[in-house]
Amino acid sequence: MSSTPRPRTTTSPTSSGDRGRWSSRRKTEVVLRLLRGEDLDTVSREIGVTAAAMSAWRDRFLTGGQAAVRSREADERDEEIVRMKAKIGEITMENELLRERARRAEANSPFASRRSRP
Repeated sequence: MSSTPRPRTTTSPTSSGDRGRWSSRRKTEVVLRLLRGEDLDTVSREIGVTAAAMSAWRDRFLTGGQAAVRSREADERDEEIVRMKAKIGEITMENELLRERARRAEANSPFASRRSRP
């Protein structure tokens, strides 16, 4: 009778042994461990979550943190800037279309290819 050794699994207080959905609190605990310098692969094996998933948690955590510590809140000036940039885009497109029309009109003109004689 041959006996195949089973892989050892370890559980941490944060993983509680289940492989289902992770609460935001549990994910935060894992991310904080990573930010404190624990090795990504070691934590990944310990809790049974892929390194890619934990990296994504960390990236979202840091992005959310950056948004939370912005020095100023958006105000009406930001809305006006967005509106003005959109208007500039519209005007630029209209100018490009008009230039193209003018180029085509000049190309189709019977006098476009002729030179005047001195």
